[in-house]
Amino acid sequence: MGKRKEESISKPGSHKRQRQEYTDEHSDESNEEENSQSSADSNFSLLSTAGEVGIIESIQLKNFMCHSMLGPFQFGSNLNFVVGNNGSGKSSVLTALIVGLGGKATATNRGSSLKMFVRDGETSADISITLRNQGRDAFKPEVYGGSIIVNQHINLDGSRSYRLKSKSGTLISSKKEELVGILDHFNIQVDNPVSVLTQEMSKHFLQSKNEGDKYKFFMKATQLEQMKEDYSSIMKTKENTCIQIEQGVERLQELKELYSEKKERYKSIGFVNDMRNHLEDLKHKMAWAVVGEMEKEIQPIKEGIRAEEGNTEKFVHKLEECRVKVNEAEEKYKTIQEKLITISEEAQALHPQCISLKADVQARRKAVNEAEVLYNRFKTELKRLGKDDEQLRKRIEELKSSANQVSEPEKLERQRKIAHLREQLKAFHDEEIMIGQQVDQFQQAIYKCEEEHARLRREDCDAKQALDAKQKQLRELKDSKTNTLKRFGPHIPAFLEAVETAYRQGHFKHKPVGPLGAFIHPKDAELTLAVESCLKSLVQAFCCDNHSDERSLQLLMLKYYPHGFRPQIIVNKFQSKVYDVRHRGVHHPEFPSVLTALEIDHAVVANCLIDVRGIETILLIKSSRKAREVMQFNRPPKNCREAFTAEGDQVFERRYYSSDYLRPKFLSKDVEAEISHLEKEIENKKAQLTASQQRLHSIENEIRQNETHLRGHRQHQKELQIKVRTTNAEIADLENMEEHQSVDIRTLEDEAEENKGKMESVKKDMQQQSRKMEELKNILQVAEKKFEEMKEKIHQVEEIAGPIKDELNQADSEVENSKRCLQHYEDKQKEHLACIKRHKELLATKEKELEEKMAQARQIYSERIEVSRTVKSLDAEMNRLRERINSENDRHGNREEIVQQFHDAKERYEDANSKVKNLKKFIRLLEEIMTQRFKIYRQFLRLLSLRCKLYFDHLLRIRACSGKILFDHKNETLSITVQPREEDKAALNDVRSLSGGHG
Repeated sequence: MGKRKEESISKPGSHKRQRQEYTDEHSDESNEEENSQSSADSNFSLLSTAGEVGIIESIQLKNFMCHSMLGPFQFGSNLNFVVGNNGSGKSSVLTALIVGLGGKATATNRGSSLKMFVRDGETSADISITLRNQGRDAFKPEVYGGSIIVNQHINLDGSRSYRLKSKSGTLISSKKEELVGILDHFNIQVDNPVSVLTQEMSKHFLQSKNEGDKYKFFMKATQLEQMKEDYSSIMKTKENTCIQIEQGVERLQELKELYSEKKERYKSIGFVNDMRNHLEDLKHKMAWAVVGEMEKEIQPIKEGIRAEEGNTEKFVHKLEECRVKVNEAEEKYKTIQEKLITISEEAQALHPQCISLKADVQARRKAVNEAEVLYNRFKTELKRLGKDDEQLRKRIEELKSSANQVSEPEKLERQRKIAHLREQLKAFHDEEIMIGQQVDQFQQAIYKCEEEHARLRREDCDAKQALDAKQKQLRELKDSKTNTLKRFGPHIPAFLEAVETAYRQGHFKHKPVGPLGAFIHPKDAELTLAVESCLKSLVQAFCCDNHSDERSLQLLMLKYYPHGFRPQIIVNKFQSKVYDVRHRGVHHPEFPSVLTALEIDHAVVANCLIDVRGIETILLIKSSRKAREVMQFNRPPKNCREAFTAEGDQVFERRYYSSDYLRPKFLSKDVEAEISHLEKEIENKKAQLTASQQRLHSIENEIRQNETHLRGHRQHQKELQIKVRTTNAEIADLENMEEHQSVDIRTLEDEAEENKGKMESVKKDMQQQSRKMEELKNILQVAEKKFEEMKEKIHQVEEIAGPIKDELNQADSEVENSKRCLQHYEDKQKEHLACIKRHKELLATKEKELEEKMAQARQIYSERIEVSRTVKSLDAEMNRLRERINSENDRHGNREEIVQQFHDAKERYEDANSKVKNLKKFIRLLEEIMTQRFKIYRQFLRLLSLRCKLYFDHLLRIRACSGKILFDHKNETLSITVQPREEDKAALNDVRSLSGGHG
């Protein structure tokens, strides 16, 4: 209801500017919230002062509803919650607040009369409300002081009285008009459900199925209903006034006739015959005066038709010019669009290739890793076969030397050992499987870490390059403290000296001007980033008078600028005066254009920026919210194509682009501040680089640890394999000990030969795998190189697309302007032709009437008489003459009475005539005002409906619902449909699904 004090708590890093592309209209509301938050710190003191009025400090109830004494309740300056059990008085406080501030009993939904609020058994009830009255918006602070106390006494018969007191308790007023004035001053609306929403009203809104009731709630909540009632009341008053005017005109006619009668009697003398002769002459003149007036009426119509027909050719010529301009603008737009589409398609075509190359690099890297793993397996297998060969030779030697018999106890002991060894062998196999799984896990972890390590290495390289660029820029800024031209590049002073030397030697007809940014200076430092965002590369551009000078300048630039970084050269005829753009420039009472916001040292620079960038048609608006209001919420100002905000954002009529720049680079006047900011950025980059390197070292350590674990597990795996082979050998020895004499030593020797063959085969496979691994590594290097080249190519294409997008936006604006111009002249031509047609029809009617009037005039008097007087004056004189003749014939009474009657009639007539004129003038003024206000009312109704739709759509997205809200202002209905989430299907099409609960 009232104004609450706002607070802002600032946190480090909380003011980082967020960028987002707006694709929908509701993004405007979020933009307003962002602006209000970003400016909260700077306006804290102002809000603290402005928000001290209208706050409810306390409320106290006595014998109100079911409470003998409730309160006083002291409220804080911000948001307050009143909580308690049922019947504790929460609703009573809200009801008392409505009633105590002058609201009707019906507005509370708690009763139809004030007497229903008096406690049973009591004769009256009292409400006391204290309102804060501090700050610059206080209401009569010299009378009321820092607080206003509103006391209301309600009697049992339903009547009530007010007592308005100052902070000290002094009675100031007991009139309700004073309370109404206070509420209007504080903008407190107790009967508005948006300000005070009762339980019954909220339930009625959520549960009502009547679309008309919802529309009435919307009209009442937005105070449009009050505006509509005020408009109806004013129109009713106007109708009553018009009736009074009609009555006054009738009365005035009577007074005029009476006045004329008295005047004629006053002037009348006894020459009645002369008056009769004069009356006859007037009849003749009257007949031909009618003809003359009709001829005079016809003559302007003929001249108007001739003039309009002469202008028809101009409209045709203008339309042809506009159509040519539209075709040219559309052709230009189409050409640029095709160019942009080509580049976009090229970029889109490159992206799949980039993705494919990236996948190819990953696949190649994986293939290298797999080849390396396979190579290691061959190497391990070779070692194993070597050990098997050694064991076979030992076994053959043992068999040859073995010849002793074993006893029965030894046989039993061998069987027990064999069983024990077989259990050990099973345990070894299980452990070997587990170790193999762990080895695979470590290999996978190493592969992932190596990928992350490669990515961080690339990021680290990019960060170093960015840091080098920032440090180079810092050096250039520090150098520019002594020479401002170095801001445009360290080579600029030497280049300009070379240009000067070449000009003196006669290589240039006119000395080239540039860089253009050296000649422009923003008047407002806050708009520097906006100007740079608008001009972009034009800040570094040069201007030549002719193409010959352009070629000479290009050759000179080759010596000072690296390949691919040459600035733009604009060829524009040099003039000593700045163009006169008063008729084609944008003029806004609050915001400057780029042209008016700059101090430009050279007329050639100003003319170049006007021709190339159209700076006279671009507005600079600091606030992005204001920029949206000017460019998008309303029709853009005349001649305005686009606007830029203080943050560098670009705003068109239907589009909004965020800036790529964070700070100005070339035009900033405060070099020290830029150096300080750049040093902070360098520190941040160094900190990021340090963190990246720490992360890189951490990953390297992790890789080393995983490799250590992998080697340990592989060593363990090898030890297990040795144990398995040893155990198998021991088992075989024990099993074969009894019949070692019958073992065929030749078989073991054959097995040893076969093992040697396997070793040779594994060696060949290992060598082949080594060569394959080297080939895969070479292929991986080639793939990585192609991938990096593709990324660079995509980056170059994206850089090319930037200026073309700007050209496309400019061409789009030109197309829209040309179409608006064409539509304007087409409408004008239609109106022109319709006007000619109407005039010709009117002329034919008038000529026919003229022929009839001339025939009548010849019957009255055959010869034509040239008359200078009007028909109206002749008719009036003839009537007066007739009356005078009659009155003179029947005249009676004395002269003094006639004189007195004449003066009285004259005074009454002039007084009534003055009043009727004033009333008519008031009615005309009222009609103009009400027509304008009704238009504003309809526009306000449309805008509020649109805003309500936006908030409704935003709420649906938050709740993950879908639905729509439809306003029918003609039938005064409001339809709300909600499609809830899948889990809330039971609440289908129920508006209550949007509320916090269904109670």
